[in-house]
Amino acid sequence: MPPQGPALIVNCGPMPDLEIEIQSLLPDLWRYAFYLTRDRTMADDLMQDCAERALRKKEMYHDRGSLKSWLFRMLLNIHRNQLRSPAHRANTSIEDVAERATPDATADHMALKDTARALDQLPAEQRDALLAVVIGGMAYKDAAAALDIPMGTLMSRIGRARAALRVATGGLS
Repeated sequence: MPPQGPALIVNCGPMPDLEIEIQSLLPDLWRYAFYLTRDRTMADDLMQDCAERALRKKEMYHDRGSLKSWLFRMLLNIHRNQLRSPAHRANTSIEDVAERATPDATADHMALKDTARALDQLPAEQRDALLAVVIGGMAYKDAAAALDIPMGTLMSRIGRARAALRVATGGLS
């Protein structure tokens, strides 16, 4: 479940506006982290790493765009770095992969798993663009800034991703 309230940021006195804004975005960051990791504990850790890094490097954010896009870019970069780490590769087992890929008995779960599998098959650029808008709830302008691409490129990637999902899921998405 997304984090509730101020439990993740220790309050040591009055919080500056940026810290309050970061705290208000934690549920959105958690949802995005959960999609990326598909594991509640890993999503918690990823979101916490992102919040910690954002607070540590808050002087790098100069109100030059959406805070949400800055945080989503940071979260995605942290996730990518973790995937590249040797420790992550050593901890991923065939059983974990098989457990995630096993369809559940209910039709809803099967459709959801089919959609998730189709999302996983998308090229990373298309998947990241679609998730920033759909899961992250970002405006196109903010998603383009978070992914560091022109808005037209973002819209094109989202269009291609949606078309590929329709084909892969038989029109379910």
